[in-house]
Amino acid sequence: MNRMKKALTALFAGVTLAAATAGPLVSAQETAKLGANYELTGGAASYGTPMSNATKLAVKQANEAGGVLDGVQLELVEYDNKSDLTETNSVATRLVEEGVVGVVGPATTGDVLSQAPVINKAGVPAIAPAATGDALSIDNNGNLMEYLFRVCFEDTFQGRAAAAHIADNMGIKNVALVVDVGLDYSQGVADAFTEEFESRGGSVVTTESFTSGDTDFSAILSTLAAQEFDALYVPAYYTEVGLFIKQAREMGITQPIIGADGLHSQTLVDLAGAENASDIYYTTHYSNESEDEKVVAFQEAYEAEYGQEPDTFAALAYDATNLMIDAINRAGSTERDAIRQAIAETKDFEGVTGLFTMGEDNTPIKSAIMLKLTNGEVESAEAIAVEY
Repeated sequence: MNRMKKALTALFAGVTLAAATAGPLVSAQETAKLGANYELTGGAASYGTPMSNATKLAVKQANEAGGVLDGVQLELVEYDNKSDLTETNSVATRLVEEGVVGVVGPATTGDVLSQAPVINKAGVPAIAPAATGDALSIDNNGNLMEYLFRVCFEDTFQGRAAAAHIADNMGIKNVALVVDVGLDYSQGVADAFTEEFESRGGSVVTTESFTSGDTDFSAILSTLAAQEFDALYVPAYYTEVGLFIKQAREMGITQPIIGADGLHSQTLVDLAGAENASDIYYTTHYSNESEDEKVVAFQEAYEAEYGQEPDTFAALAYDATNLMIDAINRAGSTERDAIRQAIAETKDFEGVTGLFTMGEDNTPIKSAIMLKLTNGEVESAEAIAVEY
């Protein structure tokens, strides 16, 4: 072990971009640098900030437990990408140049794709916590970007899982679909949902649409109120869907309203009003209602550190960071290629967002969780899955 550390320390002595690309990974002080590329300001800061918190917590816990590789302390190197694609790319380059062994983040699919060419060219493994875009790790030529991983399911999966669940377990036969045409995310989840729902005998009786930023849904709701359906499926973001729920309930539309992980925010309930937020369902990655020992321990540690409950983005970042730490230990090295290989070979990783094995496309094979809200509170959290 000591001989390996001395060799890596010697590599660190002459840090250049070329050398950083090759992997000068452990400092003379026997620390290994772990990079974090998060949206700490800008439009996606509400996702990046809790992710940053959770990553810091995971690194702190690892160091308090003795670090990695029998005593190597982790040094977190974090920069704010400002929710900007160009800045995200620049941050990735800076992290590579500083010799990080791996990168956690960014939050959004767009930012992850902006970072991907940098980390893939440099051979630095990166784990995206919450980028759910389909085929994230496949480049324009159809090739796997082998250094890019994630710990969340993709959009197509959650649309299919929701369709299977409501058709088979909730007895819903007819759905009204409402899509945000300004979001690829919304359309992608809706398409996957429709294909799976119809394959199980369900019917999408009508499709309505709005655009991101809309606040008045009265025209759509008036049209829907005149039609017969068992439930509404609205795979969009909480900023619009919160107001949609409020206006739907005030108009007397009482059917279940179902969505995807874009609804997982307290702001959804704040906008809808707790009195309107009943019979609301959405697929997500994590629930604070779980009694799993790992989840309870994570909640307690996060609340002790930050004075608030962790959200789904914090939970995903916690898993992403701990997977990187676990991979370093399984690799028995801070060499980037060895870590990448260990991440790819991950099997039955027990995270706070569930048990998962890394798939061939560097996306985990895992279940989704269907949350049900009653009066704005989580009434139930049920694991749901569909064949990959």
